[in-house]
Amino acid sequence: MKIVILSKGPGNYSTKRLKEEALKRGHEVRIINYAECYVLVEHNKPVVRYRGEEIVDVDVIIPRIAPGLTKYGGAVARQFEMQGVFTTASSIAIARSRDKLRAIQILARAGVETPKTIFARETAAVDDLIEQAGGAPLIIKVARGTHGNGVVLAETRKAAEAVMQAFYVEGVSFLVQEYIEESAGTDIRAFVVGGKVIASMKRQSLDDDFRSNLHQGGEGKAIKLTDVERRIAQKAARAMGLPICGVDMMRSKEGPLVLEVNASPGFGIEKVTGHNVAEKIIEYIEQSSKGTRRKDRVGA
Repeated sequence: MKIVILSKGPGNYSTKRLKEEALKRGHEVRIINYAECYVLVEHNKPVVRYRGEEIVDVDVIIPRIAPGLTKYGGAVARQFEMQGVFTTASSIAIARSRDKLRAIQILARAGVETPKTIFARETAAVDDLIEQAGGAPLIIKVARGTHGNGVVLAETRKAAEAVMQAFYVEGVSFLVQEYIEESAGTDIRAFVVGGKVIASMKRQSLDDDFRSNLHQGGEGKAIKLTDVERRIAQKAARAMGLPICGVDMMRSKEGPLVLEVNASPGFGIEKVTGHNVAEKIIEYIEQSSKGTRRKDRVGA
């Protein structure tokens, strides 16, 4: 097959691993910086051009879209979709996963347990907002963000009020979530391929940071998920319409809670667990790209 990896970082570990495994299995691979692509929108003629040439004869795209370029990268991926090219992540699913509120709403509708969450922007009912979220300490985060950026732990009511006031002044929409004390500084990443969990790890912050993301200096350790955790990870991926994704979960007294579903998860989990994630993705592409395209039934 002729595979295009849409990535701004040809030297990125995940991109290199995908190319390596695809070449090993006899496929042609091209890495294209989607930010340099431009699309021609004409009636019944979706065209993608790159560095002065039309991109033609593509069987599969693997979108590795950066958070800051979700709309643009999604538009490029959509143009390939309009050509009938198979994609490992649809443009609409990428957009869903990057909008934290939209993602939580979709997960909640599908019956996936998440931390209690409140979405706000300019409300003056701060006291009620704090009470509805379970009281301080609280997690406050901007509606769009990744790698643990834009996330604040407000340890007291006064601190929570100050953070919300700052967001209010800046005109920023934000999410307020209950703080799960028993999982502070730790979470679980389940890597899903083809709707099945193929690798999992526990991430632990190395200092007092409440965030456990590897991008924030967290440390990963391979773990075995419980049957319940595995089912919830697979259910979350299905609810978001993402056959390949990273599902981040937290262990609470009430059971596992899904924090986020990442449409372009990093491959650091390969180094932690020893599982060949890139190979599993290429195998999934080989098995799925020739069949009938499934209609997206998420509906949002």
